[in-house]
Amino acid sequence: MTDSFIGKSEAAAIASETSHEGKPIWSGIGALASSVFGLVMAEFLPASVLTPMANDLSVSLGAAGQAVTATAVVGAFAAILVPVLTRAWNRRAVLLSLLALLCLSNLMTATAGSLTSLLTARLFLGIALGGFWSMAAATAMRLVPMAVLGRAMALVFTGVTVATVSAAPVGAYIGELLSWRAAFWLAGVVSLLALVSVAATIPSLPPTGKSDLAGLAEVTRRRGVRAALIGVLLIVSGHFAAFTYIRPVLEQVTRLDVPTISLTLLVFGGAGFAGNVAGGLLTSRDPKLSVTAGAAGMTVAMALLVLLGSSPAIAIAALALWGAAFATLPVGFQAWVATETEDKAELGGGVLTATFQVAIASGAVLGGLLVDRLGLLSAQAYCAVAALAGFALLIGLQRRPGGRRPTPSPCAAA
Repeated sequence: MTDSFIGKSEAAAIASETSHEGKPIWSGIGALASSVFGLVMAEFLPASVLTPMANDLSVSLGAAGQAVTATAVVGAFAAILVPVLTRAWNRRAVLLSLLALLCLSNLMTATAGSLTSLLTARLFLGIALGGFWSMAAATAMRLVPMAVLGRAMALVFTGVTVATVSAAPVGAYIGELLSWRAAFWLAGVVSLLALVSVAATIPSLPPTGKSDLAGLAEVTRRRGVRAALIGVLLIVSGHFAAFTYIRPVLEQVTRLDVPTISLTLLVFGGAGFAGNVAGGLLTSRDPKLSVTAGAAGMTVAMALLVLLGSSPAIAIAALALWGAAFATLPVGFQAWVATETEDKAELGGGVLTATFQVAIASGAVLGGLLVDRLGLLSAQAYCAVAALAGFALLIGLQRRPGGRRPTPSPCAAA
């Protein structure tokens, strides 16, 4: 995901080797969007079916939540290593291989009989997720001319937004109507359709041979990049510590029934649309504004949920604020790192993708430990503290004199 803002010089190099001969392949962009939808859907499903999944596999909620951790840990390594290890491969073949792993992961999850088999399935998802996100933007650059790249990336990111809105409520509904396994069978069908769409629409894309790790250490030493990565580790880990265990909170603290939980999760996802719009507007001025606003909104939302979460009205309102606030973060973080690494943007994007996955994994691990030992709302309390710490970090950076004002990216402007 975080590879979507690439520096101008790097973009021009990729565009010069494009296979579309100046004609945009919008069907291929649509295939990328459908693939992104399938990946994000599979990633988010465990949060909506965690209780029945844990019961069926006879494990604790904290242990079942490590399905998120397994995906994130592997995704962190895959984001950096897949483009490098497959540099000699045709990029179309790499995308198809990653989507095949996604299909396999959903099949194995739907038929898992133990926690071990579940975690193995989610490891395959991590490879698919990290690898695909590290290559998605570069692939889009080879499908459309640079003049319409912003529009193309906006279409690709529609898959993320739709999955964010629909995955959790649909998963909760299908899990209650049929079973949690049925939700992953549905995800498997979606991933298979994505694979077919990529095979049918994306042409052969010979490797460019530009991916390497030579500049990785130099990129991570940059002060602005380090600050962004620390912000990701704080805020995103807090989000996933809380979000992984949101269904048990709504069941046991707010005491909502399953249909109302589905509706509440739909409100959470729907609020993400507003957050995406707000994040784009703020990012066009300064990416740090988007991240700061998201961190502040998450802090307030988590405080409401911890202190007043037994009230259904307040809990639903808190989730709406939470959904909108979190949606401002990815675009802000991506643009922030891109402006700091314009000369080595692919490496910057890979590092950011990996950091996101580390944050997801650490959040899920810590959330599981807190839930099992201190109770459900401890994960939400940690999210509030982490978001507040990230907010303080960003305020400190903005007050520091001599900071460089980021240049808006074409994708952010779109």
